[in-house]
Amino acid sequence: MYPALSVAGVLHSQKTHSLVFVGTRGGGGFERRLVAEAGIPFAVVAEVFAGPVVGVGLPRAAFSLLLMLAGTVQALLLVWRQRPQCVLLTGGWANVPLALAAWLLRVPMLVYLPDIEPGRTIQLLSKIARQVAITVPDAAQYFRPGQTVVTGYPLRESVRAATREQGRQTFGLAADKTTLLVFGGSRGARSLNQALLAILPQLLAADLQILHISGTLDADSVQAARAALHHPPDYHTYDYLEQTMGQALAAADIVVSRAGASILGEFPHFGLAAILVPYPYAWRYQKTNADYLVSRGAALRLDDAALAQELLPALLRLAQHPQQLAAMQAAARALAQPDGAENIARLMLELAGAQAA
Repeated sequence: MYPALSVAGVLHSQKTHSLVFVGTRGGGGFERRLVAEAGIPFAVVAEVFAGPVVGVGLPRAAFSLLLMLAGTVQALLLVWRQRPQCVLLTGGWANVPLALAAWLLRVPMLVYLPDIEPGRTIQLLSKIARQVAITVPDAAQYFRPGQTVVTGYPLRESVRAATREQGRQTFGLAADKTTLLVFGGSRGARSLNQALLAILPQLLAADLQILHISGTLDADSVQAARAALHHPPDYHTYDYLEQTMGQALAAADIVVSRAGASILGEFPHFGLAAILVPYPYAWRYQKTNADYLVSRGAALRLDDAALAQELLPALLRLAQHPQQLAAMQAAARALAQPDGAENIARLMLELAGAQAA
């Protein structure tokens, strides 16, 4: 969602394009909420039926195939009516009916791969798409020669524009202390939360100030732990940040997180030294993302099962050795590609036969 909306924002800013958004019907309103919050005046916001066919049981897969069939009919009608000049696909099952419709009606397609290694949906879509935009060069090996273009990760404007001074003012952080940011997504990562809570006294004693985005699942237990420590002023807790997430990233020196695709764009943009803990149930993709930053000196990788033993020593080592921390931050910053959204928008216009305004 965020990469797609970032690219749509660039195209909208050029004032010469009509945009259509297609999401998944029955998604609980999450996609529509993000579209509304983005403030982009899409000419049409549509939804098509879709569902997973990989990694589910036979009954669910069979039902999903029926949904896909219905969704393809919906997508065919939509594409026929809107006559798009190009379609951007960013993954997810909703892309399959739309891609089939675009292929049948000969509309050029651009696939964007946020991660380094493609999942099944992106692998399928790449078979019928003309080009694949990739975040980093290492992803080219998964596609046919000449099909990929390195664009970088499309950052949201609210993220890209955030500054360190602004971030520290927003969260009431001291300018002379090392800032640690810990987060695990909107619902949170329980193992990260528990590991951080177990070592909070030691981190605070080491003069770290901490931004902890717990997610909604553990919000109550995190607040209780903060109260038990008598609300230390250097420990700042939040359930979730959306509009100010860029400011949190800008304010931080060190980040502890999972290794979803956004780390490939956001952490280099802000020059963040990272301790990455790949989600064990999405191990393959997140491990590949993490290892990309690790191999370039911008991050450390810890296994989820080893957090209790290894997180505190890793954090203290960075906090107490400024030269090592600075080297990791510089290595991260060297990987930054801030114009990902503009690059993908340009590829779309090229495929559509248009010229950028």
